[in-house]
Amino acid sequence: MIVEIVTPEATLFKGKVTSVAVPGVEGEFQMLHNHAAIVSILAKGNVKVVGTNLEFDRAHEARFKQVNATTYWLPIQSGTVEMKDNKVIVLAD
Repeated sequence: MIVEIVTPEATLFKGKVTSVAVPGVEGEFQMLHNHAAIVSILAKGNVKVVGTNLEFDRAHEARFKQVNATTYWLPIQSGTVEMKDNKVIVLAD
């Protein structure tokens, strides 16, 4: 699936991933390939992106924390997420 993480300043990441987990207002939830369509508000926490050979734009790479060889975390204050047709768009503050 494709994930795009966007802030008011820039697109921080766009690429193919295995999964993405987000901090929903009712708790963290994960989306995988073929997840049902969803729109949700996000709370303060980490967006967790998992995939192989993830490529980050050098200008924004420092905002992500590498947890292991395939997992990266991006801290956010709030936002929204939309999952539809195997594309996740995270609008984050």
